[in-house]
Amino acid sequence: MKRREFLKTAGAGLAASTAVAAPAIAQSMPELKWRCTTSWPKSLDVPFSASETISKYVAEATDNKFQIQAFAGGEIVPALQAVDAVTNSTVEMCHTAAYYFIGKDPTFALYCSVPFGLNSRQQNAWFQDHGGQDMLNEFGKKYKLYGISGGNTGTQMGGWFRKEINTVEDLNGLKFRIGGWAGKTLSKLGTIPQQIAGGDIYPALEKGTIDATEWVGPYDDEKLGFYKVAKYYYYPGWWEGGTALHFFINTDKWDALPKAYKSLLTIACGYANMDVQARYDARNPQAIKRLVANGTQLRPFSQAIMEACLKASNEVNAETSASNPDFKKIYESQMEFRNDGNLWWQVAEYSYETFMIRTRPKS
Repeated sequence: MKRREFLKTAGAGLAASTAVAAPAIAQSMPELKWRCTTSWPKSLDVPFSASETISKYVAEATDNKFQIQAFAGGEIVPALQAVDAVTNSTVEMCHTAAYYFIGKDPTFALYCSVPFGLNSRQQNAWFQDHGGQDMLNEFGKKYKLYGISGGNTGTQMGGWFRKEINTVEDLNGLKFRIGGWAGKTLSKLGTIPQQIAGGDIYPALEKGTIDATEWVGPYDDEKLGFYKVAKYYYYPGWWEGGTALHFFINTDKWDALPKAYKSLLTIACGYANMDVQARYDARNPQAIKRLVANGTQLRPFSQAIMEACLKASNEVNAETSASNPDFKKIYESQMEFRNDGNLWWQVAEYSYETFMIRTRPKS
């Protein structure tokens, strides 16, 4: 066969195969429009960006056939009802911090963060390579929730206080906005925990409804303006050594998705998971410089306070494990993983970072 005739024949065959393939691909990609409610105001751009990220990549990968619209807390349902909206099919999915829902079951804290628990890298390792996400999704079936990790704040700050906290006794009677499982620990020390959504914290602190608050870290805290009404900024947030955020999808909606859409959504959530922490790590250093320049007083929690809180936390987790088999099973898996992880951290990560911090140029 001559070269020109061969190319003409091959080209015709390729065109024919393309014409046949296109309808098959189109049939496997139905048009879907989902809504993703979140627990964040849009002003908190880092956590809210996670939903925008998955929306962008899923739409682009499907030629806009699969669209996910992100909504701020309060636009469809209140921020602290995001999981309920998924369970009852008001929306297809949400993005939230699962420890907001410990009133349903303490096990929700284990999606997110528990005092003196895993750091962010250990969490991702436990989720992805130690069966953690599978364990949580087995639990989530009770609430028609399929979870995919979707962001991490890293270790958080210990919060903003109107007065200095020098002793364990200073925590007694303190009205403290604190999310999740840590409130149970602080209750043992006399603190009065308050669960308030992010957008409502500043007025509560300003009016004196609460004496102190924690949120995330310098970048978000600066945006929320806490430094204007509370002077003392404590660290570390021992209750959140790494706070994992999650996308929750209604299990019926997840099961009905074509395989291709499941894969795309999983990949997009994985990118958002990395991206959220990258944004915090990039923004927090400059934000803490600005806060200090504006008069914020940085204070470490004392060793005595840290030890008292660890003791109280261990008591809370032991009591909960004794009455809740789901919590016990997942918590014990996390703690075993943390203990091994910290052994490795001590050998390499901690020794390296300690040296680098000691030798950091002072400017």
